[in-house]
Amino acid sequence: MRIATPEKDLESVGSRYPPHMVSEDMKRRNHCYTLREIESATNGFADQNVIGSGYSGIVYRGVLFDGSRVGSEEIVIRQVYVSVSIIHFNVLAVCIFSGKAENFIAQVEAIGWARHKNLVKLLGFCTEGTFRMLVYEYLDNGNLYQWLHGCTRQVSPLSWNIRINIIQAAAKGLAYLHEDVEPKIVHQHIKSTNILLDQQWNPKISDLGSVCITFLFVNQFPFTNSIFAMTFFLTSYIAPEYASTGVFNEKSDVYSFGILLMEIITGKTPLEYSTETEAEVYLIDWLKSMVAKQNFDHLVDPKMPEMISLKELKRTILIALRCVDPDVKNRPRMGDVIHMFEPCDLLLSDVIAQISCSNLLL
Repeated sequence: MRIATPEKDLESVGSRYPPHMVSEDMKRRNHCYTLREIESATNGFADQNVIGSGYSGIVYRGVLFDGSRVGSEEIVIRQVYVSVSIIHFNVLAVCIFSGKAENFIAQVEAIGWARHKNLVKLLGFCTEGTFRMLVYEYLDNGNLYQWLHGCTRQVSPLSWNIRINIIQAAAKGLAYLHEDVEPKIVHQHIKSTNILLDQQWNPKISDLGSVCITFLFVNQFPFTNSIFAMTFFLTSYIAPEYASTGVFNEKSDVYSFGILLMEIITGKTPLEYSTETEAEVYLIDWLKSMVAKQNFDHLVDPKMPEMISLKELKRTILIALRCVDPDVKNRPRMGDVIHMFEPCDLLLSDVIAQISCSNLLL
């Protein structure tokens, strides 16, 4: 999985972005790294530095050596662990991105303004030759998917309080993108692998770089309701209306958040193989069937280390169901989702009544 770095790319200073393409604000907020700096930080894009990969490219762990002069002679070397997302995965992508560097930079500038404690911080970027790279802060406690599904312990370290904290913090980060940034940012890929955790279990939403990728593809090849679009973005977290519109918006993110919420509650993946039916079962369908039968005992992750109150469980399930409402107009804004978790926002009687509403169980 090593990335080839031809010497002509490493030496071609002229292949970097034209100075007029980057605003002064962007230069202050996000450092423009050279390809040689990134290569050095990732040990030559070594395989052992790979921490993830997907349709959008490869993610490496790296160490940046930042020398700062203190006093007259002393040099302080600060090691900064980062994750480097290499948006360079096939010939098609390289051709598109190499011809649209200004679009990539425009989108990096847009997401570079996003600063929130529940978002992975973008430190900088690199665009040399055909390479498009994003440099983020590195979180050292894995992602939510690994702790929900990869943990082999009989009892999960993710207690209910930790899970609720993760849910509420992720909701705040997403609400910030939708409601506090201008222009608003639609994440498009809310899922458990994109929720990173620190040692105190505080979550940060990652993969904002996917906004850049989507923008570039749509700009070069506009598509609506196309087979290519569905193949490219198909996932169990994607809102169903995307199949007919080919458009992502903030309510699409809300739907994905609802699926994520179900995943955190149940400990199940969004799509699982059932040994009983010998077929794949979508989590949303399974959960709705359990709710319709009032079978709440089987909804909670069996690895949960403690019992949770039925009232709190029903509240959380109702919020999840509201987020995945088939009618887009009925889905709440992420700011509203945050308020739904407030103790006095939903009475138990309201929860019991609304959780049985047929439109939520369709």
